[in-house]
Amino acid sequence: MKSTATAVWKGSLKDGAGNLSSGSAFFSNLPYTFNSRFGNGTGGTNPEELIAAAHAGCYSMALSAGLSKDGIIPESVETSCTITLEDGVIKASNLVVKAKVPGLSKEDFEKYARETKSTCPVSKALNLEILLEASLV
Repeated sequence: MKSTATAVWKGSLKDGAGNLSSGSAFFSNLPYTFNSRFGNGTGGTNPEELIAAAHAGCYSMALSAGLSKDGIIPESVETSCTITLEDGVIKASNLVVKAKVPGLSKEDFEKYARETKSTCPVSKALNLEILLEASLV
């Protein structure tokens, strides 16, 4: 499987603007600006927000896959992700996962959650610190 996206930027760094489109056409011409990335967040999305979405989505699916492989079917897995950008470097990804998994102990859930942190394909692709908070709900 191959996934694609296109970014177009016009103008200078601070005064210019760009747009992002996915190969699947799920999003097209999604705006992003200097301000949406480094300012107060208005004017569109930013690459770090898209990385956060990718990591959260991948982690939720990977955790479900790991549990399902062992015959444990979760009712739900909700993951939020915060990407930290400091001094022009993406330094950390903080995953917060809340899952509803009937019959699974807290200890066993935490084991699956930790394993998934290192086996999720997006986690493997990122060269940064990955923090994890995991809880059963």
